[in-house]
Amino acid sequence: MTTHTPSTDTTPFRNPWVIGWIGLLVTVLGVNLLMVYLAFATNPGLVNADYYERGQDYEKTLLSRRERNPNWTMQSDIPADLRVDEPQAIRFFLVDKAGQPLDPESVTFYAYRPSDAARDFMLPMSREGRGRYVALADFPLIGVWDTLIAVRSGEDEYSLSERVNVGGH
Repeated sequence: MTTHTPSTDTTPFRNPWVIGWIGLLVTVLGVNLLMVYLAFATNPGLVNADYYERGQDYEKTLLSRRERNPNWTMQSDIPADLRVDEPQAIRFFLVDKAGQPLDPESVTFYAYRPSDAARDFMLPMSREGRGRYVALADFPLIGVWDTLIAVRSGEDEYSLSERVNVGGH
């Protein structure tokens, strides 16, 4: 008669619990490495190249702008139902502190895509009437856009910003 002796192989890597924990650890590390790779590969590049110089002059610029503030009233008329690939009229109104319409040197509409700087665009706004300007904007992507209307008068520039949401068809 032969006797059967139990195996004395007690390596922990044969235990299903140990294999499960190691698998979980490897999965978490793999996902983290994938996220780091995607963060670098899809960087939109929204950082200014001259951020240090602009930061140094920020307070001086802010104070000088307050001193030169003409107290104009600027108002934009951006449709609430913006759609992709459907040109819409963006209007802008500008009056002085007495309520009289103004005609500055130039008015420009800028649209910035926070998640993709390559899709940013700008349009010069044409004069529709005294103190009234219009541009026909065609947004190429669905989602959130930051808009800015810049008014140039002499060496000074004043702006009005608004965040808009562009929907699908």
